[in-house]
Amino acid sequence: MGFIFPVLRRVIFRREALEVKVNKLSSTKTQLPYDYYFLSYCKPPKIRNRAENLGEVLRGDRIENSVYSFGMRKPKSCKIACRVKLTAASAKNFKKKINDDYRVNLILDNLPVAVVWQRKDGGERRIYERGFQVGFKGKYSGSKDQRYFINNHLNFKVKYHPDPDADTARVVGFEVTPLSINHHYKKWNENNTELSTCKHGIQTVLQPGMLPQEIDADKEIVFTYDVSFESSDIRWASRWDMYLLMNDDQIHWFSIINSLMIVLFLSGMVAMIMARTLYRDIAKYNQLEQDEVQDETGWKLVHADVFRPPINSSLLCVYVGTGVQVFGMTFVTMIFAMLGFLSPSNRGV
Repeated sequence: MGFIFPVLRRVIFRREALEVKVNKLSSTKTQLPYDYYFLSYCKPPKIRNRAENLGEVLRGDRIENSVYSFGMRKPKSCKIACRVKLTAASAKNFKKKINDDYRVNLILDNLPVAVVWQRKDGGERRIYERGFQVGFKGKYSGSKDQRYFINNHLNFKVKYHPDPDADTARVVGFEVTPLSINHHYKKWNENNTELSTCKHGIQTVLQPGMLPQEIDADKEIVFTYDVSFESSDIRWASRWDMYLLMNDDQIHWFSIINSLMIVLFLSGMVAMIMARTLYRDIAKYNQLEQDEVQDETGWKLVHADVFRPPINSSLLCVYVGTGVQVFGMTFVTMIFAMLGFLSPSNRGV
């Protein structure tokens, strides 16, 4: 695993409010990002966009405020974010994003939210997967019809590193467990609604008999979340290490080696064809008598064209110079990234 040099200012929290920001909806299937509020999620009274650099804009990042807010080291449970009634269009958007494997990306103190997985081989090392799925597809027991379900409840876990000499802490981890729960209530109250599917003071977990929240037109969805805090030995300078651990190193190495082998194989085939062609032409010319006049054929017709100035030579020089510069900057950037000078906390770089 590589290492990085922390370059951002450390943010120290006491009991201040922590604001979760939302980022783009991303998918490895389509590679097309969407704004978080493109779907019918809970919206704050006023949406504020964070200033972004050119790299973030090119990547499709759209960092905005959200309704998720809580105090440092102040747990919450069964907190209602909002309720939304789906229209036919909004339900269709949710289903399409689920089909395309879109994931929701949230940010807390510049750390992306991650779903934690345990290794299949039973190892102790946990795997961080950025973002969480919009929803999933499934079937009810005894039914053949495929249904769509949304992850409308989020169990946040904020890991912090405390300062033993002061009542302060630094955020070093941001994890989430998404759940789909069909919430029920007797009477809706904007300020104090009691849900029968979760209780205040108790962390929400899936109980036997709980049904997931289905996505369909005219369905009402209640979005909720829990927040828990966990003291951690991870220091602020090492908080990105878990995100940099890759769980598919072998797949990436296989893809790289496979691509290199294909390039070498095709290059070898072209070289063999060219060598045979040149060998045949050279052998034929060597057999000609010195005084025999023979029209030039084959590669001899163009062997001196390399010394002929091309059309729009100035434009060619610009293209070549630009390509060399881009290649050089890419190479230097990769070297600095491997040495740890480029931190993933600098978004857009």
